[in-house]
Amino acid sequence: MLSKRLFDTDCDFDAISASVSTLSFDATPVKADNLMSVMTPNIKRSLFPDDDEDSGLGMDDHITLTHTLTKSAKRRYPEDDNSTCSKRPKVYPDIKAVVTKLEENDDFIADGSRIHTLPTVTGKHSDLKSITSQTLADVVNGDYDDVISDYKIIDCRYPYEFVGGHVRGAENMYLHETILTLLQEPTKDKQIVIFHCEFSSERGPKMLRFLRSKDRELNKENYPLLNFPEIYLLDSGYKAFFNEQPDLCDPVSYRPMLHSDHSEDLRHFRVKSKSWTAGEKRRYARKAMRF
Repeated sequence: MLSKRLFDTDCDFDAISASVSTLSFDATPVKADNLMSVMTPNIKRSLFPDDDEDSGLGMDDHITLTHTLTKSAKRRYPEDDNSTCSKRPKVYPDIKAVVTKLEENDDFIADGSRIHTLPTVTGKHSDLKSITSQTLADVVNGDYDDVISDYKIIDCRYPYEFVGGHVRGAENMYLHETILTLLQEPTKDKQIVIFHCEFSSERGPKMLRFLRSKDRELNKENYPLLNFPEIYLLDSGYKAFFNEQPDLCDPVSYRPMLHSDHSEDLRHFRVKSKSWTAGEKRRYARKAMRF
């Protein structure tokens, strides 16, 4: 099955064949010659699932990528004239070949340029690449410095959880608009990003998929290139990491989302989450009506 990570976007790729952009991720794998006849994408995974014990996302009400990111944020390559995005992919002119390559070997990162750097495990989310707490500890300790140029650890928990203990060097990003700022940063080869939340059950995976979706949207003219083609999810989240690697936590503590002293904070962020979700649903409804 072709991983959803290849085409995780909420808009059409206007610079590539429409038939490629309509690949179904739940369909039976097809041969490359028949690839262009596959039905429309499965959109069962939405950016707006229901709340659960780890799903409260604190978001601002309305975010539009085109208002947040400029063309300068798109990934640039030496062969692009005047440092602007090419309207046709130059690194991978044969998109069918790239799709077939990724379909046949799930070990490739999302742009098909190389194999995943970190060892992965089977986690709760089959469409995402998960790593263990030990692997993250090895990254923090510099054991992969010879094969990666940089790394980011994105902690999607609420601020009161983050302040109560986090992985050394992690950044607290619990808002969609904050995640979008990643796409404004200069890109680096062999850079990896690792997402997590308390259990890596809801908030972390959702933010990871959001980044990938907007990354695809931003780089649609250069498909399959991405600003961040190598993204991981910390299996079982910060709670498991703290239990296994307390010396790499700052401070050495763990504050759960459902902490009794922060019930008001939790209520506040959940209200913001529902407000943002409702706003996004209305925006997509209006967009659909225009067509």
